[in-house]
Amino acid sequence: MKQKKLRMTIICAFFVAITAILAQMEIPLPLVPISGQTLAVGLTATILGRKYGAITMIGYAAIGSMGVPVFAQAKGGLGILLGPTGGYIFAFIVAAYVTGLILEKTSFTLMYAMIANTVAMIIILLLGTIQLKFIVDLSWKEAMISGVYPFIIVGLIKAFLASWLGITIRRRLIQARLLQRTMGTIQS
Repeated sequence: MKQKKLRMTIICAFFVAITAILAQMEIPLPLVPISGQTLAVGLTATILGRKYGAITMIGYAAIGSMGVPVFAQAKGGLGILLGPTGGYIFAFIVAAYVTGLILEKTSFTLMYAMIANTVAMIIILLLGTIQLKFIVDLSWKEAMISGVYPFIIVGLIKAFLASWLGITIRRRLIQARLLQRTMGTIQS
């Protein structure tokens, strides 16, 4: 049992690192940049499932809140989580859980992964925009223009990539007996 916990801790840490790396791939926009973070959220949840996907995103947010520069633009600190873009980061936890939940309740197929990752994209955009609206004191229309509309098309592309890559990687990990078929847990 201890070996399994250690293995899962290492795997979650690995996905935290992937999220931090993808966060640095970005297209700057005035208030909220387009980054690879949401792609990492989808990949993590599609591969690991709800429990370990959410734990990974909690770890990512926690490390970033301590000042480690893992967020977009190599930023870190509690101020980022409490600032205009913090709602998106908090939403990663919910989105990872929901993505994994949908896949665990249906099946880990490309079709269901695309549905789950699209739902996750909506969760991230809506929760992130709510915090953006109140922190920056925007109208709902301004918040939607800044926090949702620029991200819809690229979000759907990232949802597809997370689904396709996630399902492919998950299947290979199962074939290699590194991942169990059920609930995203790793073999001991």
